[in-house]
Amino acid sequence: MTFYEEIAAVRAAFEKDAASGLTTEQLHSRYLGREGRVRELFTKLKTLPAEQKGDAGKKLNDLKSELEGLTARREAAKPSTDAAVDLSLPGRAPELGRRHPIYKTWDEISRVFLKLGFDTVYGPEIETEEHNFEALNIPLDHPARDGFDTFYIEPPYLVRSHTSPVQIRTMKQRKPPIRVIAPGKVFRPDKPDAGHSPMFHQIEGLIVGPGITFAHLKGVLDLFAKSMWGEKTSIRFRPSYFPFTEPSAEVDVSCFICGAKGCPVCKQSGWVEILGSGMVHPKVLAGCGIDPEANTGFAFGMGVERITMLKYGIPDIRRFYENHFAFLRQF
Repeated sequence: MTFYEEIAAVRAAFEKDAASGLTTEQLHSRYLGREGRVRELFTKLKTLPAEQKGDAGKKLNDLKSELEGLTARREAAKPSTDAAVDLSLPGRAPELGRRHPIYKTWDEISRVFLKLGFDTVYGPEIETEEHNFEALNIPLDHPARDGFDTFYIEPPYLVRSHTSPVQIRTMKQRKPPIRVIAPGKVFRPDKPDAGHSPMFHQIEGLIVGPGITFAHLKGVLDLFAKSMWGEKTSIRFRPSYFPFTEPSAEVDVSCFICGAKGCPVCKQSGWVEILGSGMVHPKVLAGCGIDPEANTGFAFGMGVERITMLKYGIPDIRRFYENHFAFLRQF
């Protein structure tokens, strides 16, 4: 078979395959693809005598152009998928993103304190030992400074283990009266389980000024609890210890799940622990350049994940970070 007869044979085979029902993609692959029959003919063209190459090459280029044109027209003639759309059907609204449950609670807590006149302040997540420990009256031998409880980077830097350093930075930068909340991420080398995560969120609050008393602390936290969980909510203070406050107290609210009657959430006690608090230690005020004789203050801090878990009845903190749509769609 001569080279010209092979060109004619390829053209005839193309027409036969096109009539047999092969798709445009299959035809293109079989004849015009990198291993197609036209490419094979171009390879054979190199073996022809020099006096035949010019005319044979022109015939082969004509074949290639013809087959490309046929496949293009065949593709353009395919029926439009728009014809299958039933315009009488109701539209489908796109699924909108949702605020993550942790940040829904974050926003709700922040709004309560903003209404009470608090400013929102932020600080770096990479902190110094001075701001994270020393300025908060946490001595070198305190267990919180152990490598098992803090992510150290390179002295004197670490990843903050609470948002209290933001309070220190604020007291160093501002003069009393000070009234701020400090929300943010914090990090501790805790093994992940149902109640612990190496990264979580805190919101801390601080008021400093002349004549601030423990009664003011109780009043602010009582307003916060009632704003979050209803007017019937009660709070109670239990003595505790924190290096940066004196006196210190853990704060419980009457269980908003069972109405303080007793349930698994409150462990049948009728009370749920939500935060720690206390009067700012005079050493902390003095270390920030604030006269502890002329000014007093109180501070408090709460875990956003804990309040969110209580609010929505979520038993495992890890659910917040697994990004399962079935879970997130509930919020």
